[in-house]
Amino acid sequence: MTKETINLNVEVTDFLNKLNHPFIKEIEQLRYCILSADKKLTENIKWNGPNYCFGNEDRITMRVQPPTKQVQLIFHRGAKKQIQPADKLISNKSKMLVWKENDRAIVTFKSLQEIEKGKTDLIKIINEWIEVGSSKF
Repeated sequence: MTKETINLNVEVTDFLNKLNHPFIKEIEQLRYCILSADKKLTENIKWNGPNYCFGNEDRITMRVQPPTKQVQLIFHRGAKKQIQPADKLISNKSKMLVWKENDRAIVTFKSLQEIEKGKTDLIKIINEWIEVGSSKF
């Protein structure tokens, strides 16, 4: 997908434009990366940041507040606490993932260069998360 074919949500764009965030370039790059991973992902605002849904279920939330020297992607199963699976939801061994529980992991980026360097791995993680999410959640 090219940047022209990615379905950015206008409300998210407006929200981010009003933030005047110091990491806006990183945030925008992550938006493109996430939405290019699967055309069925949709974007909205939740918990004061961009949020990504698959089948109307929250799966990935970008932590942009409070503005810091990093941007985080939270991989999760939605807002409600659920019974923990016995094992991590995906078997991806990427060092990018920091697991908080077996159904929740965080990826942190501190620069555009980190995003570019990790883009291929990030897209694999997103696709694994969505694939597992559509079958196990």
